[in-house]
Amino acid sequence: MARIVANSVLPAERRDITLHTADGLTLVGEVALPLGRPPAATLICLHPLPTHGGMMDSHLFRKAAWRLPELADVAVLRFNTRGTSSARGTSEGAFDNAVGERFDVAAAIEYAEFEELPNPWLLGWSFGTDLALMYGCDPSVVGAILLSPPLRFSGPEHLKVWADSGKPVTALVPEFDDFLRPAEAATRFAPLTQAELVPVDGAKHLWVGYAERVLDEVVARIVSPDAVPLPPEYDGPIETGDASQYADQTVAAFADVPRPEPRGGGDADQGEP
Repeated sequence: MARIVANSVLPAERRDITLHTADGLTLVGEVALPLGRPPAATLICLHPLPTHGGMMDSHLFRKAAWRLPELADVAVLRFNTRGTSSARGTSEGAFDNAVGERFDVAAAIEYAEFEELPNPWLLGWSFGTDLALMYGCDPSVVGAILLSPPLRFSGPEHLKVWADSGKPVTALVPEFDDFLRPAEAATRFAPLTQAELVPVDGAKHLWVGYAERVLDEVVARIVSPDAVPLPPEYDGPIETGDASQYADQTVAAFADVPRPEPRGGGDADQGEP
């Protein structure tokens, strides 16, 4: 038995994919599937703000793709939204302040549907939670899990769409989040009547040191509470992933970069993502 650490890559069938948007762009991505068996559920990952380091390889999504196909029979679909780069490549287009990104979300959902990936859930993180709330309430989507939701681009009208759908929505809210902490989240999420808010003591916006907690919370909702906690060790082949290329895509690297304003104005937050 070997301990599972940050850069542990467990067995999976991994395929590079391309998504095609309705406005003519090609987006790069990857889907990771359980080896030799069908997935029980699917995560469609919507990454943090690309102007501040967010991408398909942001650490929680990277760890989900490296672990969950083997440990939880979960398919993990990750992709770069328009204009975003990672080791997989750069998606066409340019960042569009959560406007043109509606086509990106639709393309990812369409891919999962075309490939018959079962029980698709949206997993949004920071900016990705806004995209999930604004554009993700599709008939084929089971529900959404939101990590560090800032509710910056999305508004009460988007929460009401999800409320009216009855689809499950869980928000993991860090105790020390930079943008929305648990007490305020309880008020802001009020229009989404079925929302499950999970305050996470000690956590911050980027979930550094909390990946295992996040993955357990996700798997408990999309597979079964009986499937967690995920094992900390693995009796099988483990490869080592290389995350060193992302050393410059951190909060500190973007400290002096203004965050984009939502279309129509809004408060400019500081930091990532």
